[in-house]
Amino acid sequence: MANKITKREVINAMLQDTAIKGNQMYVDYLTHELELMDNKKSNKKMTETQVANLAIKDTICATLAEVGKAVTISELQSANAELAQYSTSKLSALMRQLVVEEGRVVKTTDKKRSLFSLAESEDTAEVEDTEDVEDVE
Repeated sequence: MANKITKREVINAMLQDTAIKGNQMYVDYLTHELELMDNKKSNKKMTETQVANLAIKDTICATLAEVGKAVTISELQSANAELAQYSTSKLSALMRQLVVEEGRVVKTTDKKRSLFSLAESEDTAEVEDTEDVEDVE
């Protein structure tokens, strides 16, 4: 079962069948099932935990900006009292999201220690490049 067939694919295949096309009750039922799947897909709302994690991620990024250098999670907790109340495993999971999914944080490994620093955005890189240029007149 390398290519697992989805419910949507099954319904679409059934709608193409001539025996089902001839029965309006079947067509109505299958199109209603497709509508239900579309509604379920569009009603994805964030949970309370996900909303709380967004605030924690913003705090992590703000703390990394204050520190200004690559730090471990423990050092990050020492730098911010709010982050100290969370476990290192929770912060590690949130850091992974910031690194992999959002790209807001950069992870470097130094002798089995994971160090995290704020990712340089394109906007800040352009500002730093223009500051280095001297006016020649």
